[in-house]
Amino acid sequence: MNILIVTTKEWNKSNANIYKSQNPQYNIEIITRNNDFTLENIKNFDPDIIFFPHWSWLIPKDIYEAYECIVFHMTDLPYGRGGSPLQNLISRNIKHTKISALRVDGGIDTGNIYLKEPLDLYGSAEEIFVRASRIIFDKMIPHIVNNRPTPIPQEGTIETFQRLLQKDNELKPEFDLNKIYNYIRMVDGEGYPNAFIKFGDYKIKFSRASLKHNKIVATVEIEKEED
Repeated sequence: MNILIVTTKEWNKSNANIYKSQNPQYNIEIITRNNDFTLENIKNFDPDIIFFPHWSWLIPKDIYEAYECIVFHMTDLPYGRGGSPLQNLISRNIKHTKISALRVDGGIDTGNIYLKEPLDLYGSAEEIFVRASRIIFDKMIPHIVNNRPTPIPQEGTIETFQRLLQKDNELKPEFDLNKIYNYIRMVDGEGYPNAFIKFGDYKIKFSRASLKHNKIVATVEIEKEED
């Protein structure tokens, strides 16, 4: 079986290489750059299945119609379709979710579901992504590869999330302590702009937060805003 794994995050790259080394019976290739994800490259490899752990770009129609493409979305679909799933969950003070493995189709997170696995949402965004990556590579991908389940249509109430922008990471005076903590940790990960407050000509950014004894302890970075 030819298996293609497409991902850009460091934790997924590491786990993809481990999965590859532990499964020599499969022909596994790993794409880690968006520029290398082309129809020509895919045709040359001719995968039976393509996995996309934490992929932020649209998958072209000529690829998902020709190959079995599976993405992993960090909500209990159809709840939470759309962008920034982790940040939308944490900003709603949701503490537990599921990772949904679904077949790519023409909609946004509308494809049929292969399986779901529970995921706790404690810790920083990066800690959660690392934990999710282990679940995906240790449980979900092996189950799909070994059992080849037939995906089934999504059931339940649809709720769509909006993709959050950098401006949405600003901490507001009306936030309580728990919401401030959630806003800091939900974007504390590789590739995400930190939560911040504005102070005159300066932006004060926060990371590595902990909430203990009714106070937040965090790493602070201060920079002058660009004109």
